[in-house]
Amino acid sequence: MNAALNTLLVEALKLDPSERMDFVRLLLASLNEDAEIDRAWAIEIQHRIADIENGSEQVIPIADALAQVRKNLK
Repeated sequence: MNAALNTLLVEALKLDPSERMDFVRLLLASLNEDAEIDRAWAIEIQHRIADIENGSEQVIPIADALAQVRKNLK
């Protein structure tokens, strides 16, 4: 590890755990060019899960869904 990285690590370890987690998230986001897209999908996924859990959306087994698709393709 080079000196700059070592210094950064020493300083980062002085942060409290929640600050270190925020720092990690910021670093990871800086590596991900599609961070905004990922964030938007995470929100959408949470909404879809909530809709299923509160009963406003119905789910069907994958076998039934595939059978319906196959039927519609004929």
